Amino acid sequence: MAKASRLAFGEALARLGGEHPEVVVLDADLSKSTMSDLFAKKYPERFFEMGIAEGNMVGVAAGMALAGKVPFCCSFACFVAGRFEQIRMSVGYNRANVRIVGTHAGIGIGEDGYSQMATEDIACMRSIPNMAVLQPCDAVETERAVEYLVRHRGPVFLRLTRQKLEDVNPPDYRFEFGRGVILREGGDVTLVATGGVVGEALKAAEALSARGVMARVVNVHTIKPLDEDVILDSARRTRGIVTVEDHGIHGGVGSAVAEAAAQAGVGPVRRIGVRDFAESGDPAGLYRKYGLSAEHIVAEAEKLLR
Repeated sequence: MAKASRLAFGEALARLGGEHPEVVVLDADLSKSTMSDLFAKKYPERFFEMGIAEGNMVGVAAGMALAGKVPFCCSFACFVAGRFEQIRMSVGYNRANVRIVGTHAGIGIGEDGYSQMATEDIACMRSIPNMAVLQPCDAVETERAVEYLVRHRGPVFLRLTRQKLEDVNPPDYRFEFGRGVILREGGDVTLVATGGVVGEALKAAEALSARGVMARVVNVHTIKPLDEDVILDSARRTRGIVTVEDHGIHGGVGSAVAEAAAQAGVGPVRRIGVRDFAESGDPAGLYRKYGLSAEHIVAEAEKLLR
């Protein structure tokens, strides 16, 4: 059943709260949007409404982490990424055990428009030396990722969607931190996707199959640390890689894959990402206009193969 990853996050966190008394949640006046209010209703004494003050929220979360708590620090991804300096110093430099949760990521949020669209957040978070970056592709992967994160040690950025995502993984799916997931085998081209566009990559693989092109599809839920083994193995088994992400073309999963491929001397790599400031519209229409749809992925794969 289609579900937004932000909702799956909120439900999982509320469920896990009873098992993990060390977990605390902070929010910046957006708890009904980030779905952290589900935790707040069950554990009000461990929920902290910080108001429209993300920088202060990050600092408080870092202090709580250094005191032994496991804070989940929630807001829209564009707003938390905008507090990069506080995250860099309070969380990254201190190696504080904080989970920065950014919801409403990418142009897939739709009608809210560019002021709410995070398309630079992965690039920012990847640049912090000890920050892990996770982006699940559906509800079950989100739930498993949150289950993992209550035990993880170190700073993490968790990127979530506003829009509903169709199921990709089975109910018994097992999340493995730092490991890419091969969703479909193929020997002609590799499609590497993350988050909300993994479904588009699978649709593209189906369309390519109808044209006689067999595409391997890799879901990268852990953007940092990147699973270089699966990326390089895919590059060697196929004629090249096409990456796709609902994020700016620079600094995201496409950049991470291209860096790994260049260092290993494999390729080619073609990257699909957001190349401009987007606008308000329905998610599917925006994906078509800005080149993230299955049709565009097919076209890029065919260009690579030519």
